[in-house]
Amino acid sequence: MELDTLQTLAITIAQERSVEPVLQQVVQGLAAQPGIALARLWLNGPGDQCATCPMRSECPQQTECLHLLASAGNPTQAALEDWSGVNGDFRRFPLRVRKIGHIGATGEPILIDDVESSQHWIARPNWARKEGIRSFAGQPLVFRGEVLGVLAIFSRLPLTGREFAWLRMFADHAAVAIANSRAFAEIERLRERIALENAYLRSEVKQELAFGDIIGQSPALWKVLQQIELVARSEASVLVLGESGTGKELLARAIHERSPRAEGPMVKVNCASIPRELFESEFFGHVKGSFTGAVRDRAGRFQLADGGTLFLDEVGEIPLDLQSKLLRVLQEGQFERVGDERTRTTNLRIVAATNRNLLKEVEAGRFRQDLYYRLSVFPIEMPPLRDRREDIPLLVSHFIALASRQNKGGQLRLLPEELERLTAYDWPGNVRELQNVIERAMILSNSGAERFPISLVLPSVKREKTAAAPVVQTESSQTRPFVSQAEMDRMERENLLAALEAANWKVYGKGGAAELLGVNATTLASRMKIMGIVRGMKPLSN
Repeated sequence: MELDTLQTLAITIAQERSVEPVLQQVVQGLAAQPGIALARLWLNGPGDQCATCPMRSECPQQTECLHLLASAGNPTQAALEDWSGVNGDFRRFPLRVRKIGHIGATGEPILIDDVESSQHWIARPNWARKEGIRSFAGQPLVFRGEVLGVLAIFSRLPLTGREFAWLRMFADHAAVAIANSRAFAEIERLRERIALENAYLRSEVKQELAFGDIIGQSPALWKVLQQIELVARSEASVLVLGESGTGKELLARAIHERSPRAEGPMVKVNCASIPRELFESEFFGHVKGSFTGAVRDRAGRFQLADGGTLFLDEVGEIPLDLQSKLLRVLQEGQFERVGDERTRTTNLRIVAATNRNLLKEVEAGRFRQDLYYRLSVFPIEMPPLRDRREDIPLLVSHFIALASRQNKGGQLRLLPEELERLTAYDWPGNVRELQNVIERAMILSNSGAERFPISLVLPSVKREKTAAAPVVQTESSQTRPFVSQAEMDRMERENLLAALEAANWKVYGKGGAAELLGVNATTLASRMKIMGIVRGMKPLSN
């Protein structure tokens, strides 16, 4: 080996920006040197083939080992043998085992100038004699104090301390090139991910959440919020159950935002809207040309959600024959794009939702039992609106304020009998139906009259139940005191102003008016907007 030749090779590999070309340049460049029979390069990696590894019995930990990633050589029978493969018996080397494992574990180089006199270091002495191997040299690939792997050569010519020192210099250059190429690959991966996420967000036409925040104070909703707080900090899969329109996506987002993954993406996939033949592509992505219409590489939702949360809405709609592939990804965290042989990994949390009874689907053979139990580690049921009627006035106020901000109509004022009709209705479409009704009313009220046109938007609002028995007037009920709606509105306004003054007009946070009143801050803000309350107002004197 000549120093100038190795320096030229070092400059060549330094210009590469991808890991694989760097590794190939290293071993091929060394194998082209006079006397070199075989050059190989291993890099540290996880114990991924322990079950089939021929060196498993020698492996002390089976969690980390050296992976053979590049090989090049000149066999004496070149027409019959190929030394460029990386799948032979030495494709994995346990750390601290034999000469390669010793170098990888300790960072100490090894030079065997005479193979015949050091048979204990040679795994296959017969192969060495047949190929005329005289010397062996192995150098650790070290970058910033970390051993990345091992570079080794088998020579048919004697190797001296001079060649060994040159190989050390070359190994240092190779380690820097490998580290740089990994950095370039990571930058490219992040750039691609950002581009794909931007494309995904554009395709989704991101809009404001259906109802902004979880609104309500009913016992049924409070129970759900407590469950969210319990499970959010864990990594457990959550199955959100409930009728259509109850706000299952909002619940999933609340779990994500309160979890350690909150800084990562939350990616939604509506399983009911994906054509069966596109499920794999949508979930796992595809490579260009893998099928008709695949004009470019595309990342799937599992890749986009890496580091965050994947929300599988209407999970009961996934075809039975594709559920096994979903289960594999959930169990192993590995998948392949359609048309790609490369196995990719993902680290995400699953939150699934359905309005179906999945247990009945399992009994009917339409949903895999093992997938059901994988998804429903922590089930949460979102109550229908008819089971939380006390939240309807708060939701109505919120939707009126939300529609006003979106310029969907003027400010409306509810009459007591109209609010009573809304509260009495069973809302089969749940919160989504209520929001649609409010928006229709806002649009129809653009004439300027501050009246809720309930007869126009809900001409047949009624509870789908038998009529209640007439109320029998007793002496106590006849004499019980009452106040008018106008008086109740005045009292509520005065109460809000008094709380705001006591909190020095602080609405949110500890000591704020919302905390003093025991209501959500968003609810208080909505009520202030509806009532036209602004900072500095004073309660009316009695």
